Amino acid sequence: MASNSILPVLHAVHPTQYTNFTTQQLRDFFLLTGLNKTDNLNLTYTHYDRLIAGTVIPTQTTIALPTYENLKSSYFLERRELGVINVGGKGTVTVDGTVYVLEKYDCVYIGMGSKEISFESMDSNAPALFYLLSSPAHATYPTRLMKAAEATPTELGLVATSNERTVYKYIYLDGIQSCQLVMGLTVLKTGSVWNTMPSHVHDRRSEIYFYFDVAEDQRIMHFMGEPQQTKNIVIANHQAVASPSWSIHSGCGTASYSFIWGMAGENKDYADMDAAGTATLL
Repeated sequence: MASNSILPVLHAVHPTQYTNFTTQQLRDFFLLTGLNKTDNLNLTYTHYDRLIAGTVIPTQTTIALPTYENLKSSYFLERRELGVINVGGKGTVTVDGTVYVLEKYDCVYIGMGSKEISFESMDSNAPALFYLLSSPAHATYPTRLMKAAEATPTELGLVATSNERTVYKYIYLDGIQSCQLVMGLTVLKTGSVWNTMPSHVHDRRSEIYFYFDVAEDQRIMHFMGEPQQTKNIVIANHQAVASPSWSIHSGCGTASYSFIWGMAGENKDYADMDAAGTATLL
């Protein structure tokens, strides 16, 4: 489906620019908001490894994925691949006539060359919330659905460090095969609030975090920046934050929460991280 619309663009930031950013500038240059709008494609084109990120929450209608003027393509996935994770009620993703049913925490990978993609909720009173992450691709991999139970849920963390959590890996080197996309989610257990600490950077990949299941009156303190030049952004439910390759990406919530992590770049190795020890952070 063609569209005359233009995707909003999030430009890349150099670490020396970031050093003097105000709170509002941090939010303007790294935060993706407006992701809880229903019956709308809430997408942003970023200049971090050309990732496109956002949501679609269908309620009363089926939402088709169009192409956009600034993609200069005849359809959205002409030169791209797409990962979709549902973190709401049961819904369907239809890819070139094939219907995939996604419950909460299920993922579907859609390969380059897929032309007709649409999203629908099975119950308008409990709509699906599809998080979308797309990266450029140069090869086609098969479209595949992965249920949450297939994602090899891994228990990590300790009560002592307030980071007991379950990690679900979907699209990565040993999971669903993709061109360069890596994607999964983390669910913190009740009483745990820290994620990804000790922290790290990905010099070979950019990453975007999407926070969900955050109570309305609670917030996430997302820490970012070079390890010796950290700042924080306060994040509410259904907001996402771009993490450049030079930045740590750790969060601490005022209550437990969940988040989707997604990356693109030089490789698909989940463990490719450059550690930044807690005692070295400033």
